Amino acid sequence: EVQLVESGGGSVQPGGSLRLSCTGSGFTFNDFAISWARQSPEKGLEWVSGIDASGRLTEYADSVKGRFTISRDHANRIVYLQMNSLKTDDTAMYFCSKGSMYRVTDARGRGTQVAVSS
Repeated sequence: EVQLVESGGGSVQPGGSLRLSCTGSGFTFNDFAISWARQSPEKGLEWVSGIDASGRLTEYADSVKGRFTISRDHANRIVYLQMNSLKTDDTAMYFCSKGSMYRVTDARGRGTQVAVSS
């Protein structure tokens, strides 16, 4: 069974930072591109960032470019999303999905909540 698990969410003030982690089981994690996406009642589903299987190619939504950094640790089979300069608009449930670095797929975890408020 394919499973993806996100962690690292929390509550921060505007300008703060968080690092999200995505791990997976039931498939060869390092062979797949991974995307991060977020969902909120106000904005709906939004693809945020993606990384290819090698870790050399990355993509970002314009809304997070320059503030978020995606990376992967092949040895530990983790994909990270480093989020800096957080804004209230970044408040959402964040989840990772496997299979594409450009879009959200159906293979996704349950998510980790990020709340940015003063």
